[in-house]
Amino acid sequence: MIQGLRTVIYPVAELAAAKAWYQRVLGVAPYFDQPFYVGFEVGGFELGLIPDGQPGSAGATAYWGTADVEAELTRLVELGAEVEMPVEDVGGGIRTAVVRDPDGNLFGVIENPHFDRAKVA
Repeated sequence: MIQGLRTVIYPVAELAAAKAWYQRVLGVAPYFDQPFYVGFEVGGFELGLIPDGQPGSAGATAYWGTADVEAELTRLVELGAEVEMPVEDVGGGIRTAVVRDPDGNLFGVIENPHFDRAKVA
């Protein structure tokens, strides 16, 4: 089952420049900093940056939390979604998947053992 909004990911043209900009905007250093992904924890939620040659072309993808990403992906497909990105381990025990809803919108799910629900309250 969906537990709530966890992560929004923005594709960016230059990861290092975007990381520096968001670090200034948010006032915190990233908690996860790799060449393929930079993640900032802000008030119990995550802002993620991914290197992508066409930022803004598909818009941001919001990731909704789940305790079992594989089971949730199966459920979403049964409800009529189409798999855009199958379950992927993105590091640190974090697993994600993305589907397109019946209208073609991206809908991400994330299983993140580091997410602290107490910070959201």
